[in-house]
Amino acid sequence: MDAFYNLMREIITPGLRNSQFAYKEKLQSYLKSGNRWLEVGCGHQLLPAWMPHAATIERQIISSCRHIVGVDPDFNSLSQHAGIRDKVCAFVNQLPFSNDCFDLVTANMVLEHIADPESTVREIARVCKPGGIFIFHTPNAHGYSTLVTSLIPDPLIPRLSHFLLGRQPEDVYPTHYRLNTRAAIAGAAARQGLEIVEYISCESSAQARMLGPIVILELLLIRLLRWPRLVNFRTNIIVVLQKPLDRIP
Repeated sequence: MDAFYNLMREIITPGLRNSQFAYKEKLQSYLKSGNRWLEVGCGHQLLPAWMPHAATIERQIISSCRHIVGVDPDFNSLSQHAGIRDKVCAFVNQLPFSNDCFDLVTANMVLEHIADPESTVREIARVCKPGGIFIFHTPNAHGYSTLVTSLIPDPLIPRLSHFLLGRQPEDVYPTHYRLNTRAAIAGAAARQGLEIVEYISCESSAQARMLGPIVILELLLIRLLRWPRLVNFRTNIIVVLQKPLDRIP
């Protein structure tokens, strides 16, 4: 199955890769040795386990900052995170940290699960230092994969996620997609005094790779979405927000 997918991918969509690689590279480009970093919704790992050398890369990323703190409301998942030493079990909209204490805040595939994104962005803006950066990677609400997922009955999603993506049922959480469009992000950022530094619509791996020849149709769609006029319909977005240096809490 993998051999067939890899062949079709190179023929139809040369250069296609999972959006997690783009997120990793964006994160690394903003990390500095003096950073105090808050990883929101850290779960049990920073990067997906399927990524080549994920554990080694995670150690390198963590060692490149001064201090990292992980926060997640799922205690069982949090307790399994071996890479981050300092971990806090808390909800992202009630962060137990003082104002202006982190240089960098990140969230990898987390915001789509937040029911109240406004309070979440408010809390992140509060704990960010002036000049601080918030980077997040999340599905695009207008992307084809999100639209298809919205048509699937909720009880079937964990099984399909396991079959198509290899995700364990305990790692599948309810989704809301309330901060997953350019307009929603721009509005929330403006209301909380944050500025958009980068907004990147990015493609990702075909999710139908386990369905044999059917994956060809998805790869053709991904290729079509490389047309600049359709960029806003790609599956994922990576956003960089910044708290201005003159922001007054």
